[in-house]
Amino acid sequence: MAPRLPARRSSSRFAFRLLLTVPLAATQALVADARAATQQPGAVAQPHNQAVRDGLSWLAKHQDEDGRWDADDFMKHDQAKPCTGRGSPMHDIGVTGLAMLAMLADGSTLREGPYKDNLVRAARWFRQQQDADGRIGASAAHDFIYDHAIATYAMSEAYGLSTYKLIKQSTQSAVNYLESHRNPYSVWRYQPRDGDNDISVTAWCLLACTSARSWGLKVNEQALKLGANYLDLVATPDGRHGYMKGGERSARMPGKHAKDFPVDKSEALTAAGLYCRLLLGQDPAEQAIIHRAADLLVAQPPKWSATEGTIDLYYWFYGTAAMSRLGGDRMATWNQHLGAAVASNQRRRGNARGSWDPIGVWGNVGGRVASTALAVLALQSCQRTSRLIRSGQERSR
Repeated sequence: MAPRLPARRSSSRFAFRLLLTVPLAATQALVADARAATQQPGAVAQPHNQAVRDGLSWLAKHQDEDGRWDADDFMKHDQAKPCTGRGSPMHDIGVTGLAMLAMLADGSTLREGPYKDNLVRAARWFRQQQDADGRIGASAAHDFIYDHAIATYAMSEAYGLSTYKLIKQSTQSAVNYLESHRNPYSVWRYQPRDGDNDISVTAWCLLACTSARSWGLKVNEQALKLGANYLDLVATPDGRHGYMKGGERSARMPGKHAKDFPVDKSEALTAAGLYCRLLLGQDPAEQAIIHRAADLLVAQPPKWSATEGTIDLYYWFYGTAAMSRLGGDRMATWNQHLGAAVASNQRRRGNARGSWDPIGVWGNVGGRVASTALAVLALQSCQRTSRLIRSGQERSR
């Protein structure tokens, strides 16, 4: 069942406006219309389609029978010359959520689509990992909340897009855990109500909460307002969004990691903050900081260079999602760089065919599964934007 949307208007502005004000979930009806338009005789083929298909195929082949994606042992599914690129065994929950999101964004649901069975198994596994408090997965890792937030976001999209009542309560419980974890009168960080806050954890939590709200689940509206306030607190006048305070750059592990990935090569946190502002309904016509943040992203576009330390799929995921909602020349410039950086560096042979090497900033954490899912999600944002805009243009004629 498609989500209830406002009556259609014969204007491309409507499609553009919708992109700015609601999460991915609530654009599905327009996406379906745009897909149908691309299948008409004479329709222009979308770029990166094959890269997305190959990426999703690789993910499907490397899912465990119980539904999870194994961050560090996914290569057990390979017959010969297994893939490399292990992630941390502590983050199976998070990488499973990212893989689910990539399949959902392609149009599959728990009821239909080529990846229906993959999604059903993954959702069932999440339910099996959920405790009485609603938390999905163990709290063994100090940053376990990332995994829970991503899983909650994936479950919310899976529930809403499928109207699959079997997982409604599990999803609501997961949202409730986010609220119990949040700091009173503020936002989120690693441990429940520990008094610390950061934009990276908070962004994933806001994605989960805005998605849940769009599907009619219960979300504390005050938490969303405090999230918007926090974005202002960590932003500087030039549009940069900081990690825990104004303008502070992304975190790095000490030593080699910090040297290999210079913080000035990425605007990941600005991208996360910008995307969250748009999801929370902030209007670019009223918020100058949105344009300033977007300009910072365009000045630091995707570039695949291991020697320069610029590979950051986390950044590119958020950046492309934000640009897809802003549109215009910035989006066109960003997407051009994204295609050169991502699609052209996909593996083409062997068991790794369709995947991306985990050689970016956090590749050692999420491994090949997370890198592939994030790359696919970024490419899908490019496709979704062009479909929606073209669909709106057709209606306006």
